Amino acid sequence: MSRSRTADADADLEGRCKLLAAPAPSDALLEFVADEYAALAAEHGPRNVLVLKRHPAGLDSLTDALADAEVADGTPQSPRVESVPEHASKVIEEYDPTLDRLEYEERIELISLVIDGASREVPPYLERAAAHESFTRDVGQLLLEATRQRLRLADLDEQAVHDCLAFLYAMNDRFHEELESRGFVERADVIPQAVELLEANADGLRDRVTASFDAVLAVEFEEYRQLDRRYLAALTGGDVELVCLGEHHASVERTRVESGTIDDVVGNGLEVETVPVSPDSTSNSEDGAPGGASSADRTSPPHETIARFLATDERPASATADQPTRDGGIRDGETETGADPEPVGRARHIRTRTAREQVDAVATEIQSLADRRDWSYDEFAVAVPSIERVPETRRRLREAGIPTATIGTPSLAEDPAVNELYAFVTVQCERERAGNRVDAGPRTRTETDYDRELERLRARVDDFSPALLEDCTGPSITDSLRWWILRTDLKGRIAAGEDWVDAREQYASVRRVLEIAEFVEETDLVGPDWEGLRRMLRRTIRYDAPYVHAVETQSPTGGVTVCAVDDLKYDSREVVFLLDLIDDTYPGEQFLTQLFPSAWLREMPHYPAVTDPSPADVASTFATADGDGAGDPFETYHAQRARRRLALGARAATGRLYCCSYERGSGSLRRTHDRSRYLKLLESTPGLALEDVDAAAGAAIHGETNALEALLDQPRAELERVLREASTGGEADLADTEELFEEIAVVLEDGDIDAELAEAVRSQFEFAAGEVVRDD
Repeated sequence: MSRSRTADADADLEGRCKLLAAPAPSDALLEFVADEYAALAAEHGPRNVLVLKRHPAGLDSLTDALADAEVADGTPQSPRVESVPEHASKVIEEYDPTLDRLEYEERIELISLVIDGASREVPPYLERAAAHESFTRDVGQLLLEATRQRLRLADLDEQAVHDCLAFLYAMNDRFHEELESRGFVERADVIPQAVELLEANADGLRDRVTASFDAVLAVEFEEYRQLDRRYLAALTGGDVELVCLGEHHASVERTRVESGTIDDVVGNGLEVETVPVSPDSTSNSEDGAPGGASSADRTSPPHETIARFLATDERPASATADQPTRDGGIRDGETETGADPEPVGRARHIRTRTAREQVDAVATEIQSLADRRDWSYDEFAVAVPSIERVPETRRRLREAGIPTATIGTPSLAEDPAVNELYAFVTVQCERERAGNRVDAGPRTRTETDYDRELERLRARVDDFSPALLEDCTGPSITDSLRWWILRTDLKGRIAAGEDWVDAREQYASVRRVLEIAEFVEETDLVGPDWEGLRRMLRRTIRYDAPYVHAVETQSPTGGVTVCAVDDLKYDSREVVFLLDLIDDTYPGEQFLTQLFPSAWLREMPHYPAVTDPSPADVASTFATADGDGAGDPFETYHAQRARRRLALGARAATGRLYCCSYERGSGSLRRTHDRSRYLKLLESTPGLALEDVDAAAGAAIHGETNALEALLDQPRAELERVLREASTGGEADLADTEELFEEIAVVLEDGDIDAELAEAVRSQFEFAAGEVVRDD
């Protein structure tokens, strides 16, 4: 859907709008917002200024920046900062405190029942697509987006809608009818419903809500969609002052559904002012102390020019020195020296063979910088293309000895505590069917769910017995689960066997299972018994996506932040690693969804995203797009969005930026991957440079884990070197080998090292020499 740039004329906004001319470095952006907030707070009082940010990501960083804002009278700040969805939720609760927001698990169950009971004929394509693992997730994302935009089949010309979309929209409409009848509201529908209530001033709602503030500061305005702008208009009519702050060339989410620049959607009522971004006038220091600096003394990191180039296509000023003009001449004041100019923008490049080696190389570099610069792990961020890549990346970093701070809710299917509770539920189902009888003797494991889950419980709980199951059978399924958790000391076992971050996530997963059990007992969607709980839990585990819930990136214990690249937009770190910079990811090949082929999307004008942009739409939305309109507009449009995501991730680094890529995949075919076209573009642009980082095995060793691995590898590697020389007729200098082995022996005898580590090193000598074969 190519949104018209005048489609939001009904968002009657009145006030001021300040737009940065280009994406500013993250610390400078936060200073810009803090200055505007300080002015409003001085005029109206801090508690009378409501700060709204479009997306929740980066809310903590923004709050901290505003709290530190300097006000003329020196009063301490206590800013009211909320995301638009969060504030809209409170508006709905103000209107109807009894209204329940549908949780993720409940949504899965209810929409599945609606689809299962559909009388409308399912299109053949959807029947075939349903066999794919990601089908339910992709359908869910499409319907969430349709809900956010209030796309209803009844409001569309059904004859012009693709039959697959018509079916899904009809199911979504029926789904929301069910929600309304049950007194639920789903999270995607919060803003649309709040807009309707405020515009109608239902029961004086708007008057009550706006009575608590005199001014609204709308931050991240470039991402506000049509309904978001209507929400602002409903909040700020009358005596409320509105100030909108945004950036040119920075919209990623809004441009997914609306083409055009932020200037095209501000409306006629806003007084727009474009604020220039300070050029790189200070030194390119990158090894200073971590943390932001004021605009007066802020030093520009060496990659700032790269971030601006990715966002705006602006070449470095000094890099254009020897570039010919369009008529073939040389620019005024320049000479044809033929010498390559000194790079103005620099970033580092980690290039490895596999994705696994990529993360290992990042871990080594983090440990190296932490050791040499004495930087805390909180100053590092590792940005992955999507939230689904967070769990694996975080696990690999922690295996390499790097503490991580990211906490979220991983996929339930991968959580051992959830698997234990599901096993308990399954066994209780079978006990209920068999009259509460369970075989206490040894069993041969079979393929039945019951026997498999029974074996799981025996493996997890040392004192498992039929009597334990009987003791954990309470008056309700929720009570029974709580008794099992208590009597088997599940939380204690989690704490004893897991690191703090993993333990906290498993506690959250246990809480989710208990909430599902409570919902089962309260709703009429499923039977309030073990079978009903098992059905809903199985469906939730199957369709749950990793980290679909809130992710906390600053845990009390500290550590490296691992997050999706989009989450860094309003955040900053001394060092940022951008992972997976391969062409399959940036820009990628399949845009918007995996549910439909790209060729179909181009013919779906009612899909809830930009699917049929014209060359003019592409050129007007992205300054980085080729002005001649060559190439497929759909692919070009969304490829430019991917380039902009890289730019926003790059600008989050205040000191160093690392661009990371790998050559081969991890599948059985070991597919070769090309580096991202944007990396190649950076390398070919005069004035910009990527400096290779040594990611080879022989590079310097940093970190306890890497040191231990290197120590354990030395005996075998050295003996293999000697044997290789001997087998090829060469001469091996045994003096170096003897010296190395003597040093290791001295460390084992006199060093203050763990006895198990010493035994492991001795074992490596034995294995290398072929003296022993262990079977224990």
